[in-house]
Amino acid sequence: MSKPRSEPWTSGLDDWMARQYRHCAGLMPRAISATGLVKHRPHYGQTVRAAPGSVLACADLAENPDFFVHWLRDSAEVIDALRHLIEDGTLRDQGLRLFGEFVEFSLNLSRLDGRARPGDEEERAGVQPAYVKNLRTREEMAEIYGDRALGEARLGADGRLDILRWQRPQNDGPALRALATMRYWRNEDLRPHLPLKPLRALIESDLDFTREYWPEPCYDLWEERWGRHYHTQIVQFAALSDGAEWARSLGDGRRAESFAHAAQQAARGLDRYFDVESGVYLTPLPDSGLDSAATMRLDFAVLLGLVQAGRRSGPHSPADPKALATLRRLEDLFDRIYPINRDRPAECGTAQGRYEGDIYFTGGAFYFSTLGAAEFYYRAAATVASGEDIALSPEHREILGEILGETPGLQIGAGLARALIARGDAVMATVRRFAPESGVLAEQFSQIDGAPVSAQSLAWSYASFITAFACRNQALRSIGP
Repeated sequence: MSKPRSEPWTSGLDDWMARQYRHCAGLMPRAISATGLVKHRPHYGQTVRAAPGSVLACADLAENPDFFVHWLRDSAEVIDALRHLIEDGTLRDQGLRLFGEFVEFSLNLSRLDGRARPGDEEERAGVQPAYVKNLRTREEMAEIYGDRALGEARLGADGRLDILRWQRPQNDGPALRALATMRYWRNEDLRPHLPLKPLRALIESDLDFTREYWPEPCYDLWEERWGRHYHTQIVQFAALSDGAEWARSLGDGRRAESFAHAAQQAARGLDRYFDVESGVYLTPLPDSGLDSAATMRLDFAVLLGLVQAGRRSGPHSPADPKALATLRRLEDLFDRIYPINRDRPAECGTAQGRYEGDIYFTGGAFYFSTLGAAEFYYRAAATVASGEDIALSPEHREILGEILGETPGLQIGAGLARALIARGDAVMATVRRFAPESGVLAEQFSQIDGAPVSAQSLAWSYASFITAFACRNQALRSIGP
């Protein structure tokens, strides 16, 4: 819940962010290789012990919701954030060990085969009759082998296939994992300490899957809608684009050429998500079966895709004025529909959710969405500070004028970069306003009063703070003294 305060939330913000970073650096790794944790699911006759290298979505044993699961998507975000802790020395040796275990665990997941599952009969015999309806059929399980295991989205924390019905396939996970692991590989200081042979095998597997399946529809980031989605496609494009460069550096010309060709095709498809009438990126594509006017087409998943893809400049990056316009529309949306955003302190930014009409728990604000907005502003600031050009139409110039507090001239440099950082800091001030002093971040905070909702300690929430804070530091370094 919002804490009473007599001074601006931006007062002492740097000190608060440093403390929260330390909290996140301590809390997030508890979800990785949490081998001391065991989950009992009596209704399903299951006892699950987290395996080395697994990443729990939530490292507690709560039932509401039961997040004692390894999600490919969430784990990629956590492992990407772990890199920042390794690079800045916060978690050097332990972080490298955890990363090595993650690589091995992830490789083993790609070898899962649902056609031959030892103990299947015993496992099903232990399920209480009222819960049998929640199980996947044997026929569905038998379809999971080879590269299809990478579309599973979530798997058991013990490294086995998930026996429960779920929205599958979801094809963003391998792309996100490839992006995260290639960032480790590109760090020349880290590379001598990495398990290069298995890491290369994992990256190749994820990129091969992405090249094969990027044109295919799948379920979205929120695991609710079937179709073609901006978030999925932009991270697939980014993985293939970076993958082409990575394969070329290793002398693998065949893979490099195939990844580059697929990336070019995916990039052309991304432009189809721009809605000229509203001037923003929408999702999913109109041919996905949703009414093109459906409120959920304006979706924060677009912004998460933009920051996760990590494009520094150009179209479909935080320096893309169309992306900035999309964020502004989302800010307007959540300012309008969330009580916690109404009459908020002037120095605080918008608490962000998913989309209008969301009914998951309270349909409230998410920490990783709100922090994603902060990261977007910090990434845009770093790009502007480095001298990258931004093509401005009249309407986009108006948005930048609002951020600057003046009409921007033709040259937009350090002044705009500082204004974008201030915009990100306002979002951080909102996180400060609702985060508990303990630093524990839930999945959501209520749109009514800001109280923690859903999973009470979400690994992705910590990862989002760590990554946003690292991007802020990069933006500040880009501006200089």
